[in-house]
Amino acid sequence: MGVQEKEDVQGKSTVTGGAPVEAARSEAVSSGRFRFPRVTDRVWRSALVVLVTALLYEYLFQNRNPCFALIGAVYGVGSQFEEGFHNGFNRFLGTFVGGLMVIPFYTLYTHPLFGLPDWFFMVLGLCLVLLCNLALGADSAIQPGTVVYFVVMFTVGQERVVPYTIARIIDTGVGVLIALLVTTVLPTKRDRENGLSFRSVGRHTGLAFRSYLHKNKKFREQEHENFGKKK
Repeated sequence: MGVQEKEDVQGKSTVTGGAPVEAARSEAVSSGRFRFPRVTDRVWRSALVVLVTALLYEYLFQNRNPCFALIGAVYGVGSQFEEGFHNGFNRFLGTFVGGLMVIPFYTLYTHPLFGLPDWFFMVLGLCLVLLCNLALGADSAIQPGTVVYFVVMFTVGQERVVPYTIARIIDTGVGVLIALLVTTVLPTKRDRENGLSFRSVGRHTGLAFRSYLHKNKKFREQEHENFGKKK
């Protein structure tokens, strides 16, 4: 079925049908109907959190690489506190697990034992990263965990593995914490409706953590269903 365009009562067009999204998008641009996204709360909040984090690392933590803190800060920004907590906690937990696993397996990868090839230990460490996240009920933290695992494995020199990895775990946590603090100081509309404040942030954190566990449980159930496994 081709792409069909329908005009609503306000003159705005909608695209329906089974054609690829890119085709519809290019058609909209060529016909002059493309509109650049407006600056939403998500945009300026992300920019503000990154600015605060960058300034802290520039003046308070001098000569410290802010990369992982900035990434953690962006992860910690959401449409509401709960979403920011989910994404930020995913990033921190994944970085923590991946970082702990890569320290011993970096040595095994660069100095293989028992005559085994280096790739054996690289893959074994990766499997442990996945299994640890699954054991913690953090299925959605697997991707961030593998990111730091491979970043350290292939871009960091041997003499820097331990201090670099520990520093990046801490930096990620700092960035996420800054993002959640900014959300608490400047709550979103939904957060204000839910009563988010410094006095209630502990309760909201607990609720967000419980919903995080429930969300990962749903991911696990969907995975079992997709792969035809029993729950």
